[in-house]
Amino acid sequence: MFDLDYHALLPEGILAITVLVTLVVDLVTRKKQLVAVTAIIGMFAALVPVVTLAFCDSLAFCTSTGAERVLFGGSYVVDGYSLILKGLFISAAFVVLLLSVGYLASDRYYQGEYYFLLVASALGAVVMASSRDFITMIVALELVTGPAFLLVGWRKGDEKSNEASIKFFIIGVLALALTLFGVSLLYGLTGSQQFDGIAAAAASLEDVPLFILGVIFVIIGFGFKVSAVPFHLWTPDTYEGAPTPVAAWLSVGSKAAGFVALLSVAYLALPSVASIWGPLLWVLAVLSMFFGNLVAIKQTNILRLLGYSSIAQAGFMLAPFGASAASGADELATQFAATVTYLVIYAVMTLGAFAVVIVIGSRLGSYELKDWRGLNMYAPGLSLGLAAFFMSLAGIPPLAGWFAKFAMFSATIGVGNWWGYSIAIIAALNAVIAFVYYAKVVKTAYFVPVPDGVDVSMLENVPVGGPIGFAIGLTAFGVILLGVYPGFAANLGEFTTQIFASAGL
Repeated sequence: MFDLDYHALLPEGILAITVLVTLVVDLVTRKKQLVAVTAIIGMFAALVPVVTLAFCDSLAFCTSTGAERVLFGGSYVVDGYSLILKGLFISAAFVVLLLSVGYLASDRYYQGEYYFLLVASALGAVVMASSRDFITMIVALELVTGPAFLLVGWRKGDEKSNEASIKFFIIGVLALALTLFGVSLLYGLTGSQQFDGIAAAAASLEDVPLFILGVIFVIIGFGFKVSAVPFHLWTPDTYEGAPTPVAAWLSVGSKAAGFVALLSVAYLALPSVASIWGPLLWVLAVLSMFFGNLVAIKQTNILRLLGYSSIAQAGFMLAPFGASAASGADELATQFAATVTYLVIYAVMTLGAFAVVIVIGSRLGSYELKDWRGLNMYAPGLSLGLAAFFMSLAGIPPLAGWFAKFAMFSATIGVGNWWGYSIAIIAALNAVIAFVYYAKVVKTAYFVPVPDGVDVSMLENVPVGGPIGFAIGLTAFGVILLGVYPGFAANLGEFTTQIFASAGL
C-alpha cells in the first residue's frame, strides 16, 4: 500500500472533480454558459495548490517533505520541474477556456461536451508532468490527445474540420504505435518501465541494436507530438481546420505535453545514452527550423502561418536540448533550463497571438491575410495587439520573445563545441527568416490599404467579448512582464533543474 500525499495530488484531484462536475452541470441545466463558468472556476482552483506546493517551505499550514514528493513507489514525483509545467498547463487551459466562451456562443456548437473534453485533456497534461514511468506517461499523453481528436472535428458541418480531425487521429495513432513499440523494446531489454530502472540498465545496453532501435522509436513517437519535421504533417491542416481555440490548445498544451515527455524520458530514463538521441534531436531541430520558417513565408492563411510557425518554434526549443546531448556534455542543466524557459515564454505569446487572431477572424469572417489589409484603420487596438504578439514571436525587444531567443542562443553557444556553434548559427539565420513572415502580418495590418468595397464603418467599434478581452490583457501583460523582467522567466527555468538532483545527475 502507498501512503498518499493528498496535498501533492490536489491539482489532479481538483481537475478530476471539475471534469465530473462539468459533465453533471451540462446534464442538468439549459444555460450552457454555466458549464463554461464551472470549467473556468475549476481550472483556476487547480492552480492554487500548485502555488502552495511551490512555496510549501514558507507556508505555516504546509508540511514540507523537501524538494520533491515521491509517490506510488517512484512512479509519480512532484518537484520543481513538475510544478512549473503543471502551472503552465493549467494556465494555458484557463486562457483557452476564456477564448472558447465567445467562440462557441457564436455558432451552434455542443458546448457542454467541449468543456468536458478540454478539462480532461488538461488533466492528462498535468498528470504527465509528474510521470516517472512509461505506463503513467503514455496513459497521460493519450488523455491529452484523445479528447483533442474529437475537439479538432468539433465543427461537424465543416469539411476542413472533419479532414483535420481524421488526419490528426491517424497520425496520432501512428505516433502512439511507434512509441509503444519503442517502449516495449526498452522494457524487454531493461526489465523496468520506471525511468530510474531503465537509466540504471541503459549504460550497459548502448551497443545493443534492439536497444538503439527502441530509443529511436520512442524519440520519433514524441517527435510527432511536438510536430518536429519530418513528423509535422498533421500540423498546418489541423490548425486551419480545428476550431481556433482548439488550435491554440494544440499549439501550447499538446505541444508542451510532447516536450515534457521528451525531456523526462531523455533526461531521466536515457541520460547515459545521449550519444544516441542527441544527434537525432539536433537534426530534428535543424529540419524544423528551416522547413517551418521557409514554408511559413509563403502562407496566406494566418492559421496555417501559425501552424508552420509552431513547427519552427519547436526547432528553436529543441536546439539547446539536442546540441548539449549530441556533444556528449556531462552538464546538461543549463540547456535544460533554456528549453523550459523558451517553452514558458512561447506559451504566453502564442496564446496571446491566437486570442487576437480569433477576435479579428470572427469580426472579418476570414483568416486570409488579404482580408486583413488596413486593419489599423478600423481596429487600432487589435492591430496593436497583433503587432505586439507577432513581434514577440519574432524575438523583438522589449517583448518576451527576445529573452526566449537569448536563452536559446546562450545555451547553444555555451555547449562550447561544433554542435553548439553550428546550430546557433543556423538558429540565427532562421530567426531572420522568421522575422520576414511575422513582419508580413504586421505590414498587412498597418501599411496596406483597406480592400476596395469594404465598409469600414461596419467594422469599427465592434466590442471585444469580456472573457477573450481578459485573455488578451492577461497574455499581453505576460509578454511585457517577461520581456522587461526576464529574470522571472529565467528563474522558472532554473527551478525546473531540480529534476537533476532527484535523478542524481
